[in-house]
Amino acid sequence: MKFDKTMLHTYFIAGTPDIPTGEALEDVVRQALDAGITAFQYREKGPNALTGLRLLTMAQRLQKLCGAYHVPFIVDNDVDLAHRLHADGVHVGQTDAAAAQVVAQVSQEMFIGLSCHTKAQIETANNIPGISYIGSGAIYTSPSKASAPVIGLAGLTALTQISHRPIVAIGGINADNLKDLPATGVAGAAVISLIARSQDIAKTVTAMNAIDYSI
Repeated sequence: MKFDKTMLHTYFIAGTPDIPTGEALEDVVRQALDAGITAFQYREKGPNALTGLRLLTMAQRLQKLCGAYHVPFIVDNDVDLAHRLHADGVHVGQTDAAAAQVVAQVSQEMFIGLSCHTKAQIETANNIPGISYIGSGAIYTSPSKASAPVIGLAGLTALTQISHRPIVAIGGINADNLKDLPATGVAGAAVISLIARSQDIAKTVTAMNAIDYSI
């Protein structure tokens, strides 16, 4: 699937540890897809995260689900898994495999996202051909990324001003602060809890889709 920055508009990230007790990841993702998310990243991190065959099986199910909605399926960190599944994209962080190495490993059909949180990291990414988009944050204090430094809206704006790739904001984004993101120059918002723990996923996704990032 060819990358387009509109895929970053309403970007849902989730794995089994992110889903409330008593609910199933597949059901939550299906509801989010029904409501209109523009990308899904499968990320198994935290207590009780799936591994091995269970992780592979879940990834295959979620990929098939995303395919039915023509929504890109992105694998977090695991380049080997992304290759095995022929995923649409793979996302890597600064502590994962070197971005240039990942670019060399993946097929041309797969797009690559890279986490960057400082100007120096953005400047390095600008010089790596093959990176499709950047994920930057945490914008606000985030329960899923408690140890991540908060860069705030000003910090995010500083990154979008020098980045050669579109940026998707992540970290502590909620229904109240979502409206503040377009002014920073980002292409969209990536969220975990906002959708995964929403009492009304359709309403939440609809509100996210209503945000205009073309400003």
